[in-house]
Amino acid sequence: MPQIFHPATNAVSRISILLAAVVVTFGLWLVMAINRSDYVTQAGVARDQPVPFSHAHHVGDVGIDCRYCHTSVETSSFAGIPPTKTCMSCHAQLFADSPTLAPVRESFRTDRAIAWTRVHDLPDFVYFDHSVHVHKGVACVTCHGRVDQMPLTWQVASLQMEWCVDRHRDPDPHVRPREAVPRSRLRS
Repeated sequence: MPQIFHPATNAVSRISILLAAVVVTFGLWLVMAINRSDYVTQAGVARDQPVPFSHAHHVGDVGIDCRYCHTSVETSSFAGIPPTKTCMSCHAQLFADSPTLAPVRESFRTDRAIAWTRVHDLPDFVYFDHSVHVHKGVACVTCHGRVDQMPLTWQVASLQMEWCVDRHRDPDPHVRPREAVPRSRLRS
């Protein structure tokens, strides 16, 4: 019986299979690289907000402690977005007529919350408890970066599972020294 295919067809088939494997592998690598990129994770991108709130001014210049506004960070899984009355505790006197703060005054007057755009937005299936991390000595800058130097807040890290797991594998560089954690917050 005569051969249907020329003997060189075997070599072409092997090269085609190898090339297909390389293309699929490269495609998977490319998809994973894009998924981890700042473009997808929005790391390094300052989000538009209804009021251009500056952590650099409030935390860096004025020295307001994070817990003054984010009151539930030590007791709850959610750090909390401050109510408008927290802003107005100062801004009823300071910059009271500033047009930039008009949405804040309107929110206070109508008792409707300001619709802030979340900067650190984890997927719905992720359970993250701020209080546990704070009580164990994880510094805020580990996840949120130096907000005291951010005129507008942006996400500094991808906050993807891989990023979190890396910090859990080697937590020592990200934990405050034990003596820096107030005694009332230490848990054995």
